[in-house]
Amino acid sequence: MPRRATKIVATLGPASSDPALLEQMIRSGVNVVRLNFSHGTAQDHIDRARLVREAAKRAGREIAIMADLQGPKIRVGKFADGKVLLEPGQKFVLDAARTELGDIDAVGLDYKALPNEVKAGDVLLLNDGLIVITVDAVQGAAIHTTVKLGGELSNNKGINKQGGGLSAPALTAKDMDDIRTAMSFHADYVAVSFPKNATDMEMARQLCNVAAENGHRPGLIAKIERAEAIPKLEEILLASDGIMVARGDLAVEVGNAVVPALQKRMIKLAREHDKVVITATQMMESMINNPVPTRAEVSDVANAVLDGTDAVMLSAETAAGKYPLETVVEMAKICHAAEGGEDFKLEADFTGKTFKRIDQSIAMGALFTAHHLGAKAIVAMTDSGSTALWMSRHLIQVPIYALTSKVATQRKMTLYRNVRPLFIDTSADRDTALNEAENYLKTRGIVQAGDIYAITCGEPMGSPGGTNMLKICRVR
Repeated sequence: MPRRATKIVATLGPASSDPALLEQMIRSGVNVVRLNFSHGTAQDHIDRARLVREAAKRAGREIAIMADLQGPKIRVGKFADGKVLLEPGQKFVLDAARTELGDIDAVGLDYKALPNEVKAGDVLLLNDGLIVITVDAVQGAAIHTTVKLGGELSNNKGINKQGGGLSAPALTAKDMDDIRTAMSFHADYVAVSFPKNATDMEMARQLCNVAAENGHRPGLIAKIERAEAIPKLEEILLASDGIMVARGDLAVEVGNAVVPALQKRMIKLAREHDKVVITATQMMESMINNPVPTRAEVSDVANAVLDGTDAVMLSAETAAGKYPLETVVEMAKICHAAEGGEDFKLEADFTGKTFKRIDQSIAMGALFTAHHLGAKAIVAMTDSGSTALWMSRHLIQVPIYALTSKVATQRKMTLYRNVRPLFIDTSADRDTALNEAENYLKTRGIVQAGDIYAITCGEPMGSPGGTNMLKICRVR
């Protein structure tokens, strides 16, 4: 399998829960497995996490597990017949007080506060924007609407307000329980749905820290999918470890045409702030039913790679699709091919930049030196993963190998672009550890006699944030 910088996040579901198949998917390029907490019980997720760890062990590599929280359920209720067909021009009522099953005239609401948050003239979008209704009047708990764009509306489909403005909290009681479940199996990342501001992310971090065992600290990913999150993007980024460009709900709220430019802006901003970024939603959607992607999907994935995303994500494609393994294989091929066309501007990245931290300056020095010397590898001996993260924020053709003695750090770094995390005991003295690192690279065929590589480490060894040394080596 050719070396690939961009990482692949795959959602686990019925289509990919066979242990042998999951192992094949990991061998074929999956770096992070997403557990979707919108479906299943706590025990289901605990069992799936065990399945992932066992499959990764058989594949001989560590991968990260991302627990994706459901967030607020802003949805219609259920229908007596499971669905209705709404016609343009017809009247339809969303009734928060309704207890009976819905019909062609009205349906109940999971989100009881909706009547307080809309007014006449507002536009509501149902089922990911496929159905459009306008609000005529709000009478008590009943929202009277006219259907503008009709279609089939089935049980529990989502509701968005055009332009945003719904106040549902990002973290529900279910999410709080799910955080405890995720921490019980040491999820490496927790993705928070529908955050509106930094406070939502700070609350999630506090809940994770309280629920965590043995000091485990997951990375927090903010899913940018509300219109209100866009003006607060920078503060959300600073309160998170990364963001997900969640193009589904975001497109419904702000409009499809706006999303591509927002995607580019979000990826750029995340990299500037030393945060990771995942691009998600419908990347290989046609492969749910077809064994090959469309050319538009190939371009979509490739453009995200060229923008500098750390990872591209598969949802229903691997959770419920007919071709989960083939989808991973195709996505890996696209990423690899796109990376071959990248435009590297390392010097431009450093123009006007100042680094106040010693460890960050060492990381940047390693990049610059390795680039100009044509080094075969950059090796970051790291305790927390910070050195590797800083290096990975800059596009460079030289592969970065992050060596750590902590499995939790190794798993977390699987999401970092152009970083291959490896486990090595770094508790020895400096010279022994450096020799072990070189032997590690030689035995894996990464370097051979005559090759140059750069290595960073800290002295004394094993101190978080203690990287203070850069050494340029030629293999004997």
